[in-house]
Amino acid sequence: MRLELIAQSLGCRLEGSPDAEITGVAGIEDARPHQITFVSNRKYARHAKTTRAGAVIVEDKFPALEVPTLRTANPYLAFARAIELFYQPPEPPAGADATARVAASAAIGADASIGPYAVIEDGVRIGARAVIGPFVYIGRGANIGDDFRAHSHASVREYSRLGNNVVLQDGARIGTDGYGYAKKDDGSWYKIVQSGIVVLEDDVEVGANATIDRSSFGVTRIARGAKIDNLVQVGHASSVGAHTLLCSQVGLAGSTKVGADCILTGQVGVSGHLTIGDRVIATGQTGIGSDIPNDAVVSGSPSMDNKTWLRNTVILRKLPEIVKRLEALERKSAE
Repeated sequence: MRLELIAQSLGCRLEGSPDAEITGVAGIEDARPHQITFVSNRKYARHAKTTRAGAVIVEDKFPALEVPTLRTANPYLAFARAIELFYQPPEPPAGADATARVAASAAIGADASIGPYAVIEDGVRIGARAVIGPFVYIGRGANIGDDFRAHSHASVREYSRLGNNVVLQDGARIGTDGYGYAKKDDGSWYKIVQSGIVVLEDDVEVGANATIDRSSFGVTRIARGAKIDNLVQVGHASSVGAHTLLCSQVGLAGSTKVGADCILTGQVGVSGHLTIGDRVIATGQTGIGSDIPNDAVVSGSPSMDNKTWLRNTVILRKLPEIVKRLEALERKSAE
């Protein structure tokens, strides 16, 4: 594809020859003359001067380069769209595989594709253009909107409600039983029936082997546009706000409320019955044991303001030397 056409498709301003032929995309360190790359992180800016790429997507104020340059306010988004110019995932054929089991009372919208050994139970409602992969399970009475995509071995338990354009990656579990038990007089545990439902609003994506639990009553809700990474656990009766990101191995205990536009990075753990405000960022392995206000950036366990945590980590590295100095002062004062 000619670079000029790529720039037009991406809405970028082109500097340099418009006639370069681009056949694919690559990272800035690995790109070759027939590929396009990008810079959005300052960490990689120095590579822009030495890259072998045929073109580079950069922000509007990025310094001039010798290679053809596509300028835009959001290079990362432009590059994401560039990938789509060169790769489209395979689309399975319409219709149901002969091995799939679809209940007679299920209602499936037009242009659906249902893969081998998928199971769709009684009373299920699924909108148009669904793509349901091999071994997917949709439980009784589930209600799902248009453009649903469930990859292999994903499951949607009974009476769950999913909006439009929901994506479930391989092995995602929606509506599994919450962790609820009452202690009996003899010391054993009595399982509490989990009668609640899980709601995924429009444009939610759930990563591979992530789990979103139903509660004993009420709703576990993932709001519009939230993106949940692989191996995330969302406990019963929790809520996740619009456009929030839960990165890999995040764990939310039951009845956690996470606001909108938050980013909880890898292995963040949140105690139950807590409220996290809007636009909160929690860095990797943060342990959150108390409510967090809007716009906070937190780190460490127990969680604290990120700047305080950074200062503490500097002091911690110096602690052995500080101890030695204190011990020396104590010996001197004892003499």
